[in-house]
Amino acid sequence: MQRILLLDDEHHVLAAIKRSLRAGLGSDLRIEETVDPEVALARLRETAFDVVISDFRMPLMTGVEFLGLVRTIQPKAVRMVLSASSDSENLMRAVNDAEVFRYLLKPWDEKDLLGHVRSALERADQLRHESELADVGRHELGQLSATEMERRRLEAMEPGLTQVTWGPNGEVLGPEN
Repeated sequence: MQRILLLDDEHHVLAAIKRSLRAGLGSDLRIEETVDPEVALARLRETAFDVVISDFRMPLMTGVEFLGLVRTIQPKAVRMVLSASSDSENLMRAVNDAEVFRYLLKPWDEKDLLGHVRSALERADQLRHESELADVGRHELGQLSATEMERRRLEAMEPGLTQVTWGPNGEVLGPEN
């Protein structure tokens, strides 16, 4: 199941995008949305997303700053910016600094939005497949153990899953400790 994370400081924009994506791409898609970049970053540390779409202008941080952090946390997540500004300087910063896949303008054309998100989901599948093939090649060359290959596969599905914090008596500590 593919996952999309939406970030915009306006609830009605999030609702409209989600409604468009559900209608055009089907119900198998998991879509999460938030108005808070810190909540979005926390979710990115917990769950793998195929596509992350962020507004450009927000009160706490810009979309480029946010997507730059997304790139660090989940480098294989396909990143997109949604903005009312068509300023070419902002566009260049988004593409260069955060390696943004697409820069979408508000108000968006629903057909174009769906086409770009479909392309982003296809790109996410392609990146995942390329990574898996590279790991198989490394394993065959003896550069990657079967255990490490499995750890990478699990980590790609659920970021942080394989990172365990041990307590003083050998117990596994949960995220709240």
